[in-house]
Amino acid sequence: MISTHILDLNLGQPASGVMVELEKKAGDDWQTVKESATNADGRIQFDIAAATGEYRLTFKIEDYFLKMKLAPFFTVAPVTFKISDTKRKYHIPLLLNSFGYSTYRGS
Repeated sequence: MISTHILDLNLGQPASGVMVELEKKAGDDWQTVKESATNADGRIQFDIAAATGEYRLTFKIEDYFLKMKLAPFFTVAPVTFKISDTKRKYHIPLLLNSFGYSTYRGS
C-alpha cells in the first residue's frame, strides 16, 4: 500500500541501500511501523494493513552520501503525508542530490 523509490540525481541512477523508516502518528507521538533499506533499484514496498492517518517516511541519507564519498549536507529527509482513501496505493518517490531533495505523489 505504501511504496517509495529514490533516484540519485547526481548519478542519474537509483539509490540503493538507503534506510527508510515508516512511522504513523498516534496522538502527539510517532510510532515506527517498519524500517527497510532500498533495494538495487532504489525501491521499497511496505506491506502493511490499510489504515487512514498521518504517516512519515524518514529517508536516512547521510550514510548513503558517505558511501558515495560525498560530504552530506542533509542527514535525513522526512516526508509527512496523510492517507484518507485506503483503497488507493500511496507511492512517495524521493529525488535526491547532494544539496537538496524533492518529492511528489507518484502512481
